[in-house]
Amino acid sequence: MVRRDSGRPLAQRLLWFIALWLLGVGTVTIVSYGLRLWIAPH
Repeated sequence: MVRRDSGRPLAQRLLWFIALWLLGVGTVTIVSYGLRLWIAPH
């Protein structure tokens, strides 16, 4: 049984992928800076 995509255009799927990727990278960056400040404050 072959599963077909939901019919959304490729551009929309790519924009969602990029947005979720950027949110993930941003979250990891914020958490890492927070941990860095918590462990070794100036």
